[in-house]
Amino acid sequence: MVEVSEKTKVITNIKKFINFKNLDGYIIPKNDGYFTEYSRINNLAKVTNFTGSAGFALILKKNNYLFVDGRYTLQAKRQSGKNFKIFEIPYTWPKNLNEIINYRIGFDPKLFTEKTLKKYFEDKNKLVPIEFIFKNKQEKKVNKLFQLSSLIAGQNSFSKIKKVRKYMNKNKINYLYVSASENVNWLLNIRGKDLPNSPLLNCRIIVPKIGKLFLFIDKKKINKSLKKNFKHLIICEENDFFNTLNNLKSGFFCIDSNTCSIFDKKIISSRFKINCENDPIYGLKSIKNETEIRNTINAHIEDGVAMTKFLHWFKMNKKNITEKYIETKLENFRKKSKNYLFPSFDTIAGSGPNGAVIHYKSTKLTNRKIKKNDILLLDSGGQYKWGTTDVTRTTCSGKVSDKFKNNFTRVLKGHIAVVKSNLQSKYNGHLIDRLARKYLKDVGLNYSHGTGHGVGYFLNVHEGPQAISKNNNIQLREGMILSNEPGYYLNNKYGIRIENLVYVKKVLNKLQFNNLTYVPIDMDLVNFNMLTKKEKQYLFEYHLDVYAKISKYLNKNEKKWLIKLIK
Repeated sequence: MVEVSEKTKVITNIKKFINFKNLDGYIIPKNDGYFTEYSRINNLAKVTNFTGSAGFALILKKNNYLFVDGRYTLQAKRQSGKNFKIFEIPYTWPKNLNEIINYRIGFDPKLFTEKTLKKYFEDKNKLVPIEFIFKNKQEKKVNKLFQLSSLIAGQNSFSKIKKVRKYMNKNKINYLYVSASENVNWLLNIRGKDLPNSPLLNCRIIVPKIGKLFLFIDKKKINKSLKKNFKHLIICEENDFFNTLNNLKSGFFCIDSNTCSIFDKKIISSRFKINCENDPIYGLKSIKNETEIRNTINAHIEDGVAMTKFLHWFKMNKKNITEKYIETKLENFRKKSKNYLFPSFDTIAGSGPNGAVIHYKSTKLTNRKIKKNDILLLDSGGQYKWGTTDVTRTTCSGKVSDKFKNNFTRVLKGHIAVVKSNLQSKYNGHLIDRLARKYLKDVGLNYSHGTGHGVGYFLNVHEGPQAISKNNNIQLREGMILSNEPGYYLNNKYGIRIENLVYVKKVLNKLQFNNLTYVPIDMDLVNFNMLTKKEKQYLFEYHLDVYAKISKYLNKNEKKWLIKLIK
């Protein structure tokens, strides 16, 4: 974490910049120039101390504001509340910002899309595109790219490019500008090590309707031995974008409204007509092929073994355990797999009141020793050869109150309702989200995050366009992978979340969810009197399936413990 003195210095420099440029304020986003969720560059944390994955700061001459979504309000208050006023997004301008109508607010056009500005700022005329340069340390190490064979990816790059060009021809697009690195990685079957938790390579690409593709990348990341595999590409340096555009024939461009910066869009629109702002790769990438599903299942079996061993260990060990020790212990269990590479995100090990912080991250200051009857919320995942995992379990090594059991069971009932939902009638995330919240809402409770997000194949742990949330209307299709994670959080007391990954499978010509995650649920926390016969049957069959998949990798004591859950 950035020292307070350094943070204060950065804020002071921004305020000096505001005065020098005759501005009234400046916006600092979370993302870097590649708009990835996780990045080694985090200017928002440098300014605010806030380490969540989404948000932005508004620095005015006198006041400082931090805007975050519902997952992070508690975390933001803890990390940044002394120096920033915290507001939740989506939002309307707070009353004390009404005066901002006549303000000139600066922003870096390379770090914002038009879509973002339109969403968060009603009057774009008061926004001034101007870059404030942060002094970030340049990484000396060059992370080389590597290729996935079609045996791993289930499809070669040429086949993927053909699908993209089919979309382009249908929609009269001459050039597709793929500015989302994850989409370029998927299209070319390449991966890298540019991000801390995703095996991604930072790069962009222009796909013309015919001919070679233009890949914008740090050329030092490509080994000479691999260049022979890229004969269908023209490899350009990252800053060759303007010159490359100038050499293209006229035509229609498609850009990605989610990741094409205002800066890049302005360059493109100066010479070409933009007739589409939807990158088709998001949709193509969301539907996993048989090879990707099979490899993902195998990754989840290995992850299930690690998680089950950890949960057994936690239940049997009740002394001198801290949140940080839990992170290390779980990581060590995962490392026993030869196919495990690194976490798919920073592990969330929130005990007691820390569990109520939805995306909590333990630090030296917040690291708690686990007390006898503490609730532990553990959300973690891994990047494996080949697959991405994400699982949350709520557990306790002591006793819990009846009230807690009731709330845990309501979350569990919502979790079961999602996986057992009828996808013929509940065919999108918006409809399924209602099922997940029903049992909490029946008693006036709710949670402030989505019920589920899409997950990539050895890529981002958070992937669109599919999701289980209030506002997602994307139709679910065979091969999509999503998380199923309803929860409940009692401020300063505890957090509950139960998360499995599921995939959409066609059985007898009907779509249904199948679990990918093979990790036991803490049955000590369940009020079985609140469950229906079908829900009890589901739990029995789920744990039977978990035992069948992973028991051969467990020792004698772990097997005995696991088999007791099959009831």
